[in-house]
Amino acid sequence: MNIKISTLVSGNHKSVFEKFDRDLFMALKPPLINLDLEIFDGCTKGDKVEMSLGILGIKQSWKSLITDNGTSEEGSFFVDEGVLLPPPLKEWKHRHILENVGETQTMIIDDIYYSSGSVVLDALMYPILYLQFWYRKPVYKSYFK
Repeated sequence: MNIKISTLVSGNHKSVFEKFDRDLFMALKPPLINLDLEIFDGCTKGDKVEMSLGILGIKQSWKSLITDNGTSEEGSFFVDEGVLLPPPLKEWKHRHILENVGETQTMIIDDIYYSSGSVVLDALMYPILYLQFWYRKPVYKSYFK
């Protein structure tokens, strides 16, 4: 199942991409989820992101690998793919796309594909995941003033 959310922020895509760091990652943490960021190598191919999530008092591991990234005059992107995911997730691919909008603005696009292996469960998870990523919109706007 796919989720795609776009947010317009201030700054050109290169300056916005430079701020995709540990601090932004922690600022984007949804409420009601405890998160311990154990490894954050960065946003270039081969980098790792590993964390422990506390959801409803249950601690679970999440490990992702940055599998691709690139930059051009039109924009930047990087892709994180789940290596070890909390149940019920079996697949995760998150494309972070930063598109130039003129000289002073960037469109951040969170393009997420996920699967639990069950169409019904994926549909039930959709509103929860959608809200978690929609929560990023005001954080991005504030972070990139």
